[in-house]
Amino acid sequence: MSQLPHRSHYTWSTWFTFLVPSLIGVFLFMTPISTSQGMTIPIAVMAKTVQAMMLGSAQAIITLIICITGVISVITKVFKPAAICNSPLLKHLFDVSWIWLAVRLFGMAFVLMTHLSLGSEMITSANTGALVLNDLLPVLFSVFILAGLLLPLLINFGLLELAGTLMTKVMRPVFGVPGRSAVDCTASWLGDGSVGILMTARQYDQKHYTQREAAIIGTTFSAVSITFSLVVLGQVKLEYLFAPFYATVCLAGIVAAIIVPRLPPLCFKKDLLIDGSEPDRDAETIPDHKSLFGHSLDVALAKADNSTGVKGTIKEGVHNALDMVFGVLPVVMAVGTFALIIAEHTPIFQYLGMPFVPFLELLQVPEAAIASQTVMVGFADMFIPSILAAGTIESDITRFIIAAMSVTQLIYMSEVGALLLGSKIPVNILELFIIFILRTLITLPVIALMAHWLVG
Repeated sequence: MSQLPHRSHYTWSTWFTFLVPSLIGVFLFMTPISTSQGMTIPIAVMAKTVQAMMLGSAQAIITLIICITGVISVITKVFKPAAICNSPLLKHLFDVSWIWLAVRLFGMAFVLMTHLSLGSEMITSANTGALVLNDLLPVLFSVFILAGLLLPLLINFGLLELAGTLMTKVMRPVFGVPGRSAVDCTASWLGDGSVGILMTARQYDQKHYTQREAAIIGTTFSAVSITFSLVVLGQVKLEYLFAPFYATVCLAGIVAAIIVPRLPPLCFKKDLLIDGSEPDRDAETIPDHKSLFGHSLDVALAKADNSTGVKGTIKEGVHNALDMVFGVLPVVMAVGTFALIIAEHTPIFQYLGMPFVPFLELLQVPEAAIASQTVMVGFADMFIPSILAAGTIESDITRFIIAAMSVTQLIYMSEVGALLLGSKIPVNILELFIIFILRTLITLPVIALMAHWLVG
């Protein structure tokens, strides 16, 4: 590792470049604030404001965006127009593989049918396509716009370098990931899992994470927010147990984060950067003559000193936002709707849950047979298990377990799974399903033990 200049080498301008954008980023993405709906972060409040401003028009805007994406992607694939192929941004947005082109076209078909109420109700009903278009995509759209534009404040001016170096001694030995991933995790838990995935994908693109690290962080640390956890708990009528519930979620999440990355498929991921090159193995080494904090500050200031400035930051923010809006919204519409159709109209998830009956009985979970039907449906959407539990299960212990399990399973195709598949993070749908199963098997005993202790 090359010798970094000492912090005394830098002018007040570099310190200003490091401190001001980073502090604004910390405030927007990581500072808990209290609202009438509970604790959240400023970027989430801003996103809700954008949603309110688009009230009544969000679905039409999203439908138009997904259709434009599908049409231009087909034109690009078939005719290779020079205007698109010669533009790095447009080529990146619309020149996709045949598989992703098919996904975008399915997303376009689903969103048109849902928005115009045409065709099969299986696709357009309130529990399938309409759920994705009306409830999920407006939230993601506003988050993508704001987080895409403002995320460079958090990642481009040295904050991640400071936090990453400070947290390396914890994150690397315990979870096998860089210290900077602690910021991704914090942004997810305080704000929204989609923000964490956006951060992880962007840093993977910028060669801060290897393929293995990006896959681990995206499938392990992009947790749902505290606010949404409260919504899930409210669905099963156990709001008064929020403190023990969230303590259970945190404990089970930490156990899964320690174990799952050490198992296939995550342990088989390559420790190479996105372009196949080797990472700098000495990047996290602390020089003998420096303290941990002093070296962290030197690394952060070096990053700030080499930042792209206001113009470069705005350009990157716009590219981030466009990448997420055009690249991910069609995928979420296609994959999310398809997963919900399977959950709503087929017994597949019910059959898949049957092998869990003996496991649940071993853990002494009341109403194990009914509870087993909710175990696998969480792969389609995180909220469905709580909806099913609220209507069919009497036991407080079982409803507590199902609510906590649905949060700690983490991988659900209506949002997190679709976002991961739409990014460049190297995971496929089969690997996501395996990770979902592993997280379920590992977190269930922890959750059941805590439920018997706290609720029983």
